[in-house]
Amino acid sequence: MKHVIALDVGGTGMKAALVGADGTLLYEARRATGRERGPDAVVESILAFAADLRAHGEEQFGESAAAAGVAVPGIVDAENGIAVYASNLGWRDVPMRDKLGERLGGVPVALGHDVRTGGLAEGRIGAGKGADRFLFVPLGTGIAGAIGIAGSIEAGAHGYAGEIGHIVVRPDGPDCGCGQRGCLETLASASAVSRAWAAASGDPEADAADCAKAVESGDPAAVQVWQNAVDALAAGLVTALTLLDPRTLIIGGGLAEAGETLFVPLRAAVEERVTFQKLPHIVPAALGDTAGCLGAGLLAWDLLSTEVSA
Repeated sequence: MKHVIALDVGGTGMKAALVGADGTLLYEARRATGRERGPDAVVESILAFAADLRAHGEEQFGESAAAAGVAVPGIVDAENGIAVYASNLGWRDVPMRDKLGERLGGVPVALGHDVRTGGLAEGRIGAGKGADRFLFVPLGTGIAGAIGIAGSIEAGAHGYAGEIGHIVVRPDGPDCGCGQRGCLETLASASAVSRAWAAASGDPEADAADCAKAVESGDPAAVQVWQNAVDALAAGLVTALTLLDPRTLIIGGGLAEAGETLFVPLRAAVEERVTFQKLPHIVPAALGDTAGCLGAGLLAWDLLSTEVSA
């Protein structure tokens, strides 16, 4: 059975799959990234995981994977197959495509940025299916974005497109690691809500999920923290939709797990701010933490279809 290898590399764990031509997950596996062992060991873990997946495919389906796709965090030069930099993994300028291709016996390999790869999956087979223009915004430790146009992701001239987390929404706001002040992710990420609620509740262990529960029970301090984050998020999203005019706005990541506790006030706050802009459909992401892995599989199949058409 024809299949490809898909790998999604995170800061703490790796998700992998063998993916059939129709997008079916034929086999799934997870392993620790092991970043405490250093960048070279992480790269070797990725290569060994891919090789094990190839061997499993040969054993189960009678043939080797036809291609591989890998999604990694940080700065990625997808065109040249180089993992340029990832602060949480400590690597610089890793020729990931060449290394994987060599370990996998010369099959074609696609390298992608984790958020853009997850966005590709959400747009094609998840919450954005059928939308010609979408914006995928995961709200996690930070806030990222993927701009979907006609079934593919716009990376920008230098691979930096979609960095919505660094739109400045409060110029006098908190310092951001990027060097600016008041960036969207300092105010509306899951981490930002966790920090604000820990301070407001007096519980240093409290996080964004606890804040959402307190909002649902009517705690006025939690409602204030939550609304501050929603207002900042709406301001950033309206800037993005003014520039991009997406048909669908897909919100994912940890904060989106609050469901309607987030989406009801967020839709209202965005609607309140738009003037001439067209309101997109604002929907929760559908694929959860499998989006990156599914997207890596799509990248691999895209490689094969490009080769056939060439």
